[in-house]
Amino acid sequence: MKQRIITGLIGGAAFLFLIYAGGAWYSLLVFLLAVIGHFEFMMMSGIRPFGVAGFLGYILVVGILWPSLTFSAWLTISTPDLVITVLLLLLIYSVLRKNQFHIEHVALTVVGALYIGFGFSYMAATRNLPDGLMLTILVILGIWATDSGAYFVGKAIGKNKLWPQISPNKTVEGSLGGLAASVLVVLVVNALLGSLSLAQVFGIALVAGIAGQLGDLVESGFKRHFGVKDSGQLIPGHGGVLDRFDSFLLVFPVLHLLGIV
Repeated sequence: MKQRIITGLIGGAAFLFLIYAGGAWYSLLVFLLAVIGHFEFMMMSGIRPFGVAGFLGYILVVGILWPSLTFSAWLTISTPDLVITVLLLLLIYSVLRKNQFHIEHVALTVVGALYIGFGFSYMAATRNLPDGLMLTILVILGIWATDSGAYFVGKAIGKNKLWPQISPNKTVEGSLGGLAASVLVVLVVNALLGSLSLAQVFGIALVAGIAGQLGDLVESGFKRHFGVKDSGQLIPGHGGVLDRFDSFLLVFPVLHLLGIV
């Protein structure tokens, strides 16, 4: 626990600094997180991350993410064309490999790339908005507050299991505590430091508190299916990139799809 707290504080401070810096620094961070996240997903799913399929997956992840990065102006990428091209190449590769690389592997490679690519793409795009700094900070603080609130409330009074087939330690009481913590933290931080409307801030808090927990359950479902405890070992005491950013990969796209940011 001590290592987890120390690593979390150092990593969190560095992460917030890069959000504040914005520009190419933040874009580079998101780029690296996406690439490492894809590597972890390939490893979990049993697909060689440096083989042909893994390479095509990296291309798809980066191609989806690329338009949202601040240094992307020198190269234009059509995401729909790229998705179709990679899909066709993966299908052809499955034929050439005589089904040693089969349709399930094709599906995993594409779904993993879409899940990771679009999740981090919306994360980068949020920082590029006119109020991007405050929006990004509020979303992230809402996610962190949800995680902490759910953990501590669940430990204190949690009795009713939320979804034991996927994550046996999560409780309904902890989930509600996480949502309440998100609303409280986001509203207070905006009142002290921001100037966003109450409706927008409340929307951010709700999405962070609800979609954030769903994102965590999605990743838990992946790990349970693949039979792994953590997606990776990059962050001491915290696991891998996907372990730490699973909520982000759902929250940021949902906020954009709902028109809240």
